[in-house]
Amino acid sequence: MKKISVLLVDDHTVVRQGFRSLLSAESDIEVVGEAENGRQAVQLARQLSPDIVVMDIAMPQLNGLEATRQIVGAGLRAKVLMLSSYADDEYVQQSTEAGASGYLLKQSAADDLIKAVREIAQGNAFFSPSVLKRLLEFYRESCLKGRTSSQRGGQLTSREQEVLQLVAEGQLNKQIAGALTISVKTVEKHRQQLMNKLNIHDIAGLTRYAVARGVVENAGRRA
Repeated sequence: MKKISVLLVDDHTVVRQGFRSLLSAESDIEVVGEAENGRQAVQLARQLSPDIVVMDIAMPQLNGLEATRQIVGAGLRAKVLMLSSYADDEYVQQSTEAGASGYLLKQSAADDLIKAVREIAQGNAFFSPSVLKRLLEFYRESCLKGRTSSQRGGQLTSREQEVLQLVAEGQLNKQIAGALTISVKTVEKHRQQLMNKLNIHDIAGLTRYAVARGVVENAGRRA
């Protein structure tokens, strides 16, 4: 019987070790790799071609939301199970928009992770019960009010999302250029474009926006 291959993505080693131990105990599941940030996750998803990527949201360099967008957008076979400590509507909404097949709360991961991996591997979706309830309520309200779930952040390109995160993390243009392997002028262009799109014209404002949207984590809060 072919095993379900899983890539674990979390910037905490102890968390990855715990999930690896939990999943490896199952005869039909195999952990094929680990990543500590979203950029590594995208690279390993391409290299290892796992069935499932268990993805943390708040990570340095590239957050789980944007990593999910890149994995799904690249047409890779991997399906993404998002993992978070919070059931915030904003995180759940952005995760589904990014293409995640499920959203699991870390508090219930010990009980639901194995079931979630199996369900998603079969082509189904999986959400923690409390998350599913909030998700249904949100979309019901959206339909009744004639709203779409897209917001101004959805207008940003994948590259602009990357630049936004790195700017919000306090990196200078030269550092961002090195991380993304592009020129400083290109970084400046992307930064100006995202400022224009968001109508935010200072770094502090970009940082507040990035925190509010879950692009980077807030001090004292962990997703």
